[in-house]
Amino acid sequence: MRTYTLHVPEGAVRGDVHALDRAQLVRDGFSSRAFAFTVLWFAWHRLWLAAFLVLAGLVGLRLAGEALGLPPAAGLIVTLLAGLLIGLEASSLRRWTYGRRGLPARDAVLAASQEEAEMKLAARWLDRDSAQRPASPAASGARTAPRRDEETALGFFPAHEGAR
Repeated sequence: MRTYTLHVPEGAVRGDVHALDRAQLVRDGFSSRAFAFTVLWFAWHRLWLAAFLVLAGLVGLRLAGEALGLPPAAGLIVTLLAGLLIGLEASSLRRWTYGRRGLPARDAVLAASQEEAEMKLAARWLDRDSAQRPASPAASGARTAPRRDEETALGFFPAHEGAR
């Protein structure tokens, strides 16, 4: 199961069909395509600032390796490690960029595939009543009566002398 986040325009109201037209879905986790294609992956997703920064970072690593006189094998290892870091952080950079562009993360869901995530998130987004009803009694602020074992402080001592 993977986590997917839904990014919709700022100010969009739950149930707004037009907000889903501009919505973006981002899968959390390692991105093998970002690892393999680095700058091209960012350009494909129209993350221009991140693409520029990654390109500058990779060029900087290459120049630093040459200036330090590292052998080609060490340069390859450094490049692979940088690609690994990029693959790990690519989804976070997408979410950050969408937030800057006015598409903040508004919901998250666990799903086995992107299609399943789209179906779950669309159903939750279009369900207007879900925004008005609390998810759990704890979320609504309702407090149930304390159980007998909750009446003791940290469970070690009775709350009052008569409880012994």
